[in-house]
Amino acid sequence: MKNKLKVLRAMKDLTQEDLAQELGVTRQTIIAIEKNKYDPSLSLAFKMAKFFQVKIEDIFLPENE
Repeated sequence: MKNKLKVLRAMKDLTQEDLAQELGVTRQTIIAIEKNKYDPSLSLAFKMAKFFQVKIEDIFLPENE
């Protein structure tokens, strides 16, 4: 699933490590999500949306978009 995580992270001037610590995951998890190699669990997706103060669908995009 495509996502805008890297863009949102850059807008807050966060490193991958910073974001990983905020969300309680590893830096490798953030890297995998940003490279579209891993789809997060629903609970992690909600954490991301809450952290960035956006809707989940503002972060994650269906494959056809």
